Amino acid sequence: MTVQTLLEHRSISVSQFRCSAGPDEAPFVEQYRGHSISYVRKGSFGCHHRGRFFELVTGSVLVGHPGDEYMCTHEHVCGDECLSFFFEPELVETIGDRTEAWQVGAAPPLSELMVLGELAQASADGRSDIGLDEVGCLLAHRFIEVVSGQQRKPTKVTARDRRRAVDTAVWIDARSDRPIDLNDAAAQAGVSPFHFLRLFAAVLGVTPHQYLVRLRLRHAARLLADDDRDVTDIAYDVGFNDLSNFVRSFHRAAGASPLKFRQASRGMRKIFQERLGLS
Repeated sequence: MTVQTLLEHRSISVSQFRCSAGPDEAPFVEQYRGHSISYVRKGSFGCHHRGRFFELVTGSVLVGHPGDEYMCTHEHVCGDECLSFFFEPELVETIGDRTEAWQVGAAPPLSELMVLGELAQASADGRSDIGLDEVGCLLAHRFIEVVSGQQRKPTKVTARDRRRAVDTAVWIDARSDRPIDLNDAAAQAGVSPFHFLRLFAAVLGVTPHQYLVRLRLRHAARLLADDDRDVTDIAYDVGFNDLSNFVRSFHRAAGASPLKFRQASRGMRKIFQERLGLS
């Protein structure tokens, strides 16, 4: 079993697990410290939990409950890969702490959960500008809805909520070159992370992390057009800590690589100068 930690914040952490166990290996027992949701990305495994047995295949979800034991087996295929979200108690309380839902053991491949699982993987791979902590909250919230059969009422946005969202957006803009996670923004707004995620998206139409990424891309576009610094330096200066992620995000937004965008911006400037007789 190999484990890669992708995110570790105060209220949520995310890890990627790769297991190479096969049919000839003995089952092993796991026990979770807190609540968790593991999205099966690849492969298959079996799981005994509270007197029931589950076969988990691609798209299934293993649900962790504090103190419960899970005995995992690989009777049919060799290995599996899971993207796992671990939630602290205060976050679970705001998302939905229905014990009966968190003790189901597993959920079959459900389209309502699979689409969010794939969105989470896209975020983990840098192919989406939604934050891993954000999609983790959305996945847990959707899981509670589906399993319990109870949908949360639409968020009612008050004048105070609008002020909170706008003020926090201004705060994010002023610090967009620094690391900011959902907990940081929620603390600035004075509400829980999950509630803040819902009200921010309801007011502004984007999640906090999407807004942060787009601010960084905006600043990068300005620097690419007006500055001669290397693309790598610009990427780090505006807040991206990974060059390949910056290039992918910028290309997705602009339809061109940062270098091509810079070349196009310089060419357009020359055309405008010639038309105005300034060159």
